[in-house]
Amino acid sequence: MNKREFLKGLGLITAGGMVTSAINPLSAATSVSSLPAKKKIGLQLYSLGKELTDDVPAGLKKVAKIGYATAEAAGYRERKMYGYDIAEFKKVADALGLKVSGSHVNPPMRKYTNENKSEIADFWKVAVEDHAKLGVTTLVQPGMPQIENHEDAAMVCEVFNKAGEIAKSAGIKWGYHNHSHEFERIGEGSKRDVVYDLMLNGTDPELVFFEMDVYWTVMGQNDPLEYFKKYAGRFPVLHIKDRKVLGQSGMMNFKNIFTKAYENGLDEFFVELEGIGKADNMTQFEGVKACFDYLNKASFVK
Repeated sequence: MNKREFLKGLGLITAGGMVTSAINPLSAATSVSSLPAKKKIGLQLYSLGKELTDDVPAGLKKVAKIGYATAEAAGYRERKMYGYDIAEFKKVADALGLKVSGSHVNPPMRKYTNENKSEIADFWKVAVEDHAKLGVTTLVQPGMPQIENHEDAAMVCEVFNKAGEIAKSAGIKWGYHNHSHEFERIGEGSKRDVVYDLMLNGTDPELVFFEMDVYWTVMGQNDPLEYFKKYAGRFPVLHIKDRKVLGQSGMMNFKNIFTKAYENGLDEFFVELEGIGKADNMTQFEGVKACFDYLNKASFVK
């Protein structure tokens, strides 16, 4: 089965409604929304790239002006956020009414071993301390560790549980964000398991949640709804993503995704936008505004 046939089977490529309801990205990005910002829509700041990092205060102001209520950071380095002291960064965001409720952070190593697991734990202790000052509710690792066999997977789950324990002690929820490689299988013969399932089954639900990126789950040829059903309650936070601007590709059935996610206890979601280039005739900021308008107008988004 090729990828297109797989997506059709899931109902994620639609023949009518989802495609025809898509908004023109350029007109949506350059027009003023006729609807007030009334929904709690979040943005992963990674979506903006240099358009944010070239002038962070001005960029955050644009994000707030679009109508985003929350943001998920992706700029934690050397105990600073986008080069700013944590308190200073928080002050700028707070003044704009933009709640930085989450952050993406990776430890400095991809291969987890008995020899370096204490070093990884020490890293998370520092990161949690800094993010507690920022006031986030969630701290998420977006980078996949090296997993080549079941022993690697078991070690990763042990390290994840420890990170979750450290975060929980500070009142922060610790989670993991997927891409598509997590849906590959490891093992031999009849003992071939999906890495993502090993992560879900090997971690403590009281310590580790999963921030599903619905687009990358589909690219891994899996149905987000099936994972919501199989692992109910493990996905309180989502990344809402499409090939580019939300609703443009016609391949993501966001109505079904949101409906089932709410049933399973969705707390928060963040828009993530990648892949915008010169050929799209729009900036990243125009793209994230188009995404906001799409969700703000969608009846299935609370």
